[in-house]
Amino acid sequence: MKRWVIFVASLLFVLVCACTNPKTPAGYEGYLYRKPYIGTQKFKRTQKGPASPGLRWRWKVINIDVRWQTCNEKFKVISKDNLELNFNAHIVIRPKPGSVKDIVETYGGEDWYERTVRQPFRNSILDAVAGYKALEAKDKRDEIAFKAFEKFRSWIQDKPFEISSLVVGTIELPPRVKEAQDLKIAKETELERKKFEVEIEKKDAEIRVIEARGIAQAQRIINASLTPLYIQHEAIQAQKAMADSPNNTMIYIPVGAQGVPLVYTLGK
Repeated sequence: MKRWVIFVASLLFVLVCACTNPKTPAGYEGYLYRKPYIGTQKFKRTQKGPASPGLRWRWKVINIDVRWQTCNEKFKVISKDNLELNFNAHIVIRPKPGSVKDIVETYGGEDWYERTVRQPFRNSILDAVAGYKALEAKDKRDEIAFKAFEKFRSWIQDKPFEISSLVVGTIELPPRVKEAQDLKIAKETELERKKFEVEIEKKDAEIRVIEARGIAQAQRIINASLTPLYIQHEAIQAQKAMADSPNNTMIYIPVGAQGVPLVYTLGK
């Protein structure tokens, strides 16, 4: 009897320990299956997190993240002109909600990106870059990204994945090409600076010409108006101003006719 009690207690203990309550967190979908001691595992159902089925006999779960996630890849590509291009690219992708059974049974489960998506993504980038020269590729990253996006989207069209965006990062050129490009940019910048300085000099020269013309015109007007009578008139006005000043100590001796200065025109 004692042995029987021990056997029943042990059996109950095993049964209780074998019962599980597999949980799926928020943002995940769970693939529930039963794994018996003997035989193959059997799919039971899916569940959308947060959820759990309650205590079940040897039930287990594979949880698949169905939220958007960014997958990054590094690339080292030979351009059309045989130069090495280094850059990063990434996609924002996720498994389609409701497709967890297909993801687990056909597309690698939790490793779906590494086992199924990674290489097609890389191929789409490599195909998009092919045919570009190094400097062309550097200046046409958006065009390359668009081509790669279209190719990759075509690949996943009949698969349980969704893609939100694909971005190609800065394309790094070989050092010697980068140095040559930097030198070219520096020379172009210097040339633009010199052109700007030449334009400034031209404007300054134009201003000086206008000023010189104005001065010459003023001198012609003044020379035409400086007659002997005008100078005598101005001299009389100056004398009157000095006579009315209380602080005047100057003695003025008129020497010309009618007490005004004599004004002669040179050469007469």
